[in-house]
Amino acid sequence: MQKRLGILTSGGDCPGLNAVIRAVVNHATLTYNWQVLGIPYATRGLLERKAIPLSIHGLDLRGIDPLLNMGGTILGSINKGDTLAHVDEIIAGYHALELDALIGIGGDGSLAILNQLQSQGNWQFIAIPKTIDNDVGKTERVVGFDTAVNTIVDALNRLTFTAASHDRVMIVEVMGRKAGHLALHSGIAGGADVILIPEIPYSIKGVCEHLAELRDRWERRFAIIVVAEGAQIAADSSSHPSCEKPSCGMGQYVADEIRCCSNHPIDIRVSVLGHIQRGGIPSALDRLIATAFGKAAVDLLADGQSAQMVAWQNGQVVAVPLEAVLACSPSLVDPDNFLVQTARSLGTYIGN
Repeated sequence: MQKRLGILTSGGDCPGLNAVIRAVVNHATLTYNWQVLGIPYATRGLLERKAIPLSIHGLDLRGIDPLLNMGGTILGSINKGDTLAHVDEIIAGYHALELDALIGIGGDGSLAILNQLQSQGNWQFIAIPKTIDNDVGKTERVVGFDTAVNTIVDALNRLTFTAASHDRVMIVEVMGRKAGHLALHSGIAGGADVILIPEIPYSIKGVCEHLAELRDRWERRFAIIVVAEGAQIAADSSSHPSCEKPSCGMGQYVADEIRCCSNHPIDIRVSVLGHIQRGGIPSALDRLIATAFGKAAVDLLADGQSAQMVAWQNGQVVAVPLEAVLACSPSLVDPDNFLVQTARSLGTYIGN
């Protein structure tokens, strides 16, 4: 009897999700002759007992396969709602759709929920990690991170020219609620003068002193500052207690604090990239990771494995127990890691 495999995307969208779907459908169909069903809008699709048959050529446009380079997810996704309040109905939906196994693509929050569902429902389940924050444990790479970094670096490249033309300090707020991987990687690649991330304390005085050194010692009258949205309030904040997050956003907060602290007039502009970071055509690396993850997930199911997550370690795909992944997620930036030390050695202010 032909195996029925479900696949869903959960949580915030990111580039590369469709490339995963493509790899799963192609490999499951060509290698194992399985039927693949797309579950729309994550667990809502299971709750509503909806499924979309997926085939190799189902989305071809005159022979052109668009999934490899299409952003977002053709299955739709949700990152809100109380999924665990409907556990029994979702499990019943899985069985009503006559699924033999399920692949879930998500970040650490989505995977924690899916892990609970598969445990209670006794599903055969394999997880694929995706998030622009790159904060899923036990994996060096996730789907979507590389493209988001490239998008931010492109913005930094553009802002650098206008900052230099007008002698301005450009502050760029990027995503990253608890983890600073996105700000750190894009800041280094984009040549930022200051990088502020959640894991490393900083002071406004330290930022202002660094800007003053750029101006007075190196005659640099402009600067680029990358701020993670989850960065901490500065210890020497003039307007917010250390435990209070500003409602204006971290980028604007840092701008206001610099204006108050600096003894020199500074022309500051703030750019909040927001959901621009989630969109766009996936990079070559994200397509490669997505394809490798999709193929490996199908093979794990064929081998009878379950409750595993595919992970990228030392240049190859490995399987890691999902419980172990969740136990160390979110994965945060080590303040003493090589990239942090590299940034400091190149003259970037990054706190402490």
